Amino acid sequence: MSESSNRARESVAALTAAGTARTARALIFFPAVSVLLAVTAVAGVAIGSTGISWDTVTRVITAKILPAGWVDLAGIPEADQVIVWLIRMPRVVVAGLAGAALAVAGAQLQGVFRNPLAEPSVIGVSQGAALGAVIAFITDLTARSALWLPLAAFAGAFLALFAVHLIATRAGRTPVATLLLAGIALGAMISACTSLLISLSFVNWEVAAEIVFWMMGGLDSRTWTHVWICLPLVTIGVLISLWYSRDLDLLLLGEETSKSLGVDAESVKRTILTTAALLAGAAVAVSGIVGFVGLVVPHAIRLVLGPSHRKLLPASVLTGACFLIACDLLARTANPPTEIRLGIVTATFGAPFFLYLLRNRHKEIGYF
Repeated sequence: MSESSNRARESVAALTAAGTARTARALIFFPAVSVLLAVTAVAGVAIGSTGISWDTVTRVITAKILPAGWVDLAGIPEADQVIVWLIRMPRVVVAGLAGAALAVAGAQLQGVFRNPLAEPSVIGVSQGAALGAVIAFITDLTARSALWLPLAAFAGAFLALFAVHLIATRAGRTPVATLLLAGIALGAMISACTSLLISLSFVNWEVAAEIVFWMMGGLDSRTWTHVWICLPLVTIGVLISLWYSRDLDLLLLGEETSKSLGVDAESVKRTILTTAALLAGAAVAVSGIVGFVGLVVPHAIRLVLGPSHRKLLPASVLTGACFLIACDLLARTANPPTEIRLGIVTATFGAPFFLYLLRNRHKEIGYF
């Protein structure tokens, strides 16, 4: 009896020490990543084919945000103001929003599936968005308005989620394993349809090239219109995610255990899946297919802060935004004047890091 009591005390002490260490790390992590995000964002605006000083960047941005007359723009050429506010700033904001959305969506899905390999593609959302975008290109909707491409991609993402959920649900229940298998199968079928449409479109080389470039991901020619398309959806998705962070933590204990603690598992799963689709669809709609953000960023944060979604989700917002802004900056500047596609850059950094996690830290990224 004494020996078991000692073991229990040691376990409690170990858990308490781990919790204290994670809290201490969080107190350092959030301010550090916030500062890094601000620096990365300013660098993303300042660095480019035309170099602009950081002082000019900060003055122009604050002048646009604050009421007129609060910041003096005297001495700053009109051309520099246009570059900062109308060309580079929207691109940086879209990169930040897309990165935050993909990272939070990945963290949510990993929690729901209790699987460290989960990301938006496992429920067919990314494939559905790609199919919607390809249809918009082929039907020439993109030539009519810049809004058609993101709207078509977003619609495709939600239709794919609806189909996967409909297939996996029986008698009001949606088993996680069935949902995962349905997502993989339907995602493969949607990808096949997308590939078929792309192959048929090669008779029109210009359209085919646009499709291929979009499928590789990229933020070229992004404007404030894309920001306003993405911003409300990402904001709503992140707020809902944070609201359900406690339920996500309880789902990690298993559906039966979470039910005994007062969680309506089916309702929570539906809400989280819809929110993840909202976030991923919004990101893909404005950035194209960008891989590894939703897979790698939550892993990296979990190693530092632990599995609690109350810390993991807000940290994913900051880290995902910072990561994608930095990747986009590298894509623009690594090989001027040619721009590397954003999906190539994220895969170049994300894949080796994920392999490192699997090779050396596999015990730390599990859920059991």
